[in-house]
Amino acid sequence: MHTDRERCVRAVRSKDERFDGWFFTAVLTTGIYCRPSCPVVPPKTENMVFHPSAAACQQAGFRACKRCRPDASPGSPAWNARADSVARAMRLIQDGVVDREGVPGLASRLGYSARQIERQLRAELGAGPLALARAQRAQTARLLIETTDLPMAQVAFAAGFASVRSFNGTVQEVFALPPSELRARAARAGAARGRRGEPSRVPGVIQLRLPFRAPLHPDSLFGHLAATAVPGVEEWRDGAYRRTLTLPYGHGIVSLAPRPDHVACRLSLTDTRDLTVAISCCRRLLDLDADPVAVDEQLAADPRLAPLVAAAPGRRVPRTVDAEEFAVRAVLGQQVSTAAARTHAARLVSAHGVPVDDSEGGGLTHLFPSPRALTGLDPEALAFPRARRATLTGLVAALASGELRLGPDSDWDEARARLSGLRGFGPWTVEAIAMRALGDPDAFLPTDLGVRKAAAHLGLPVGPAALTARAAAWRPWRAYATQYLWATDDHAINRLPA
Repeated sequence: MHTDRERCVRAVRSKDERFDGWFFTAVLTTGIYCRPSCPVVPPKTENMVFHPSAAACQQAGFRACKRCRPDASPGSPAWNARADSVARAMRLIQDGVVDREGVPGLASRLGYSARQIERQLRAELGAGPLALARAQRAQTARLLIETTDLPMAQVAFAAGFASVRSFNGTVQEVFALPPSELRARAARAGAARGRRGEPSRVPGVIQLRLPFRAPLHPDSLFGHLAATAVPGVEEWRDGAYRRTLTLPYGHGIVSLAPRPDHVACRLSLTDTRDLTVAISCCRRLLDLDADPVAVDEQLAADPRLAPLVAAAPGRRVPRTVDAEEFAVRAVLGQQVSTAAARTHAARLVSAHGVPVDDSEGGGLTHLFPSPRALTGLDPEALAFPRARRATLTGLVAALASGELRLGPDSDWDEARARLSGLRGFGPWTVEAIAMRALGDPDAFLPTDLGVRKAAAHLGLPVGPAALTARAAAWRPWRAYATQYLWATDDHAINRLPA
């Protein structure tokens, strides 16, 4: 979008929050860059230069605006709506792969050479993988500086910097302030607000706000996660969804609570180096980088869906923090009720999950078992039909061996083909995994019972082929249309727990 100068200028003049993350405005006369919705008086048009990423702005010598904090804006919706190499690379960079494995590791995951990845990212984003990872490290560092009391040396390494010197230099260059002054400014701002509505800091807990593009309808999003929560791994407590996380350097526990203009996030990590990937997991879980206005505009063009969109705009697709975990849970949920699926999953967790301590006094007890941990399970101990036992053990073997790879770097079409080749995987299971684990916004479940009931209620075709043909007008947002269809039923997934 940054190449459409006229459209960008209009967005800046109108301070349109919808475009935050789509592009960034660099101001030639001040040397700063802003998000489109920056509250300051817009600069003269001739002084505006538009860039596709914060990293491109930083590479061009601009520093982040202290007023609108463009480094904290929601991510571009493009990375969640696409499965090409650039989008997959961006999802991996957001997960900290460059910091852990370098550019060669990023390239090998995508099946390209490092030179090809560098060229593709520069062509579309104006910056290479190292610059994009550096911009993310700066954002993570700012979060830790302003929201924790960690010593600066720990902040540097937790954010992914190789040395304190590079940390100090990057923070000074990106924010035009040394780390100590950033922390002092945040403390002064908190004192001026009296920290109203903010919980006190707890040692070992990182508290932050996850921004999103409005509107966001929290009922079906958090309701779905709470209603399908696996005991010991997930729970709804004190108005928040809580769950355990398996992370590259350790594990963590996250608490996510909906607020009018953000999602309140509390993270307890065994290793603070996992902060970047933990935030990325939470944003992916709640679909916070979606563009609800674009989605709802298209769906509302259908007269059958228009009343549903008008009644509750901004529905998101409840996703997952671990694609392999969701694939296992999808098999456990085949042709059984939500309650039965939770029971089957809880038994697996109790028998094969890694125990953890919930330091905040909740009911979280385990990490969900990895495919490798499940390779030793006894099929005869599984309390469901023999055919489904074979389906589960076949999936676990494929995941553990690497034959099947599911994650942010997955090619959606290739993953669908490999899933379809596994025993016991029909269209419902494949599309459920594509929707919630892989993040394909166009995944669709025409054979789902809830979708068929909603179709009959709305006067839409009920047969899978006819409904699929009718749903062509909803593309590429059929996963979001599914959320609106499910919402027509009086089910626990559609409401926040009391």
